[in-house]
Amino acid sequence: MHETIPELMRHAARTYGAREFLRCNDTSLTFAEADERSDLIARGLVAWGVRPGDRVAIMLDNVSDWPLTWLGVLKAGAVAVPVNTRYQAADLAHVLRDSGSARTVTNLDYASINLGGCSTPDFLTYQQSHLVPDTPTESHDVANFQYTSGTTGFPKACMLTHDFFLRTAQIIADQVNLRDDDVMIMAQAYSYLDPQWATVLCLLGGVPLVVLPRFSASGFWASVREHRATLTYVLGSMPLLLHKQPPHPRDRDHRMRLVICSGIRPDLHQAFEERWGAPWRELYGSTESGPDLVMPEDADGTAGTGALGVPPPGKEVELDESGEILVRGVPMMRGYWNHPEATAHAFRDGWYHTGDLGFRDAQGYIHHAGRIKDMVRRGGENISCAEVEAVLTQHPAVLQAALVPIPDELYGELPKAFLQLRPGHEPGVELAVSVVGHARERLAKFKIPAYVEFVEGFSLTPSARIEKRHLLTPERDQRAAPAIATDHPHRATAQKEHS
Repeated sequence: MHETIPELMRHAARTYGAREFLRCNDTSLTFAEADERSDLIARGLVAWGVRPGDRVAIMLDNVSDWPLTWLGVLKAGAVAVPVNTRYQAADLAHVLRDSGSARTVTNLDYASINLGGCSTPDFLTYQQSHLVPDTPTESHDVANFQYTSGTTGFPKACMLTHDFFLRTAQIIADQVNLRDDDVMIMAQAYSYLDPQWATVLCLLGGVPLVVLPRFSASGFWASVREHRATLTYVLGSMPLLLHKQPPHPRDRDHRMRLVICSGIRPDLHQAFEERWGAPWRELYGSTESGPDLVMPEDADGTAGTGALGVPPPGKEVELDESGEILVRGVPMMRGYWNHPEATAHAFRDGWYHTGDLGFRDAQGYIHHAGRIKDMVRRGGENISCAEVEAVLTQHPAVLQAALVPIPDELYGELPKAFLQLRPGHEPGVELAVSVVGHARERLAKFKIPAYVEFVEGFSLTPSARIEKRHLLTPERDQRAAPAIATDHPHRATAQKEHS
């Protein structure tokens, strides 16, 4: 196995040369061309003052410059900090400040909300520099600060090594039995981990990666047909949004031979396969630990059972006495940047504690049975409750706030905020809109509470924390009055955005 991602890139350029590697809306590049352009970006970064170990934030849309900049950052021996383009001032400031990013590669659309030194990929390639990066990068060196909302607090950076990406890609290549004629298509934002491991996967196999500008439920299968894609990965609300589209005469008219999905709904699993004529296979894991359980391509009898799969080589997965899913082995993050206590807590007793609950069936497969994390899973997005609560309590009328997940057919979960007001403020729709507007100016859209409910006070734990379990009792209708739907057009909006 190759030691680093740049080493793999150079091997792929030598081996596959003129084969197509990257297909985006803005361009198509061969393996050799991608290697050459990422070299230019690496030289520009060095001329810009970037040194080995420096953090470089990348805030770009799904264009070819995203993976090329990522590869260039790694070739320069630096650490990439992927940034969600939907971030606003507050969440962006947290990521840049926490990571210590000295430089940000972005475009003019996002430069206005960036803090610190900004540049564009074109600027980097035009730098007059003959400095050729020659950094002794090793497999255990950190490639990414990948921010994720963990069990508590604000988003933390998972320190992911070159080895993490290479092993993750190899595990998935083995799961799908990667072939020479495969074409991988991805619709997630490049700031997420998935398109990044897909890039490494395609470097491993010498096959094309098609990157769509965004996910479109109505246009996805048309794109699959257009690009003759054979493999894809979906998660969160994507499968349900696809399923809600009207049946089409060409639903089975494609080359797709396998859909990888995290969190396949058991009651719809067989319907997915029958409608689109391709097997769907589960992939369970996390940003912290990579793939933990994978369902083999040929596991036909498990469709609809909810089984998550088997541990890949290098991984062990067990359940503790409480039913929490525990993982150890490789790949695995090196820890959370700047959070040694959180790292120690996550890796108690030598196991990574996923925060997910599970059970084992008679065949030995583990099934997902809920979550114990203080977070909301809105579609494919993880929302840290503490992060949103901190912003809500900055509103002058809010004394305390508690964010909880409520069930939603489309997104799986939506965030609902319970607010205790300061003396002198009266609850009502106008105030709810004001609080949500305050949050909207500071946080990404997917983090904004969909519902608000005002309360007189909160029940507290012995450690003076809000006891959220009392807010989530099953007999409560979480959408009914006195709840206020602050984002009530969210369904129509979401359908429009994803169609």
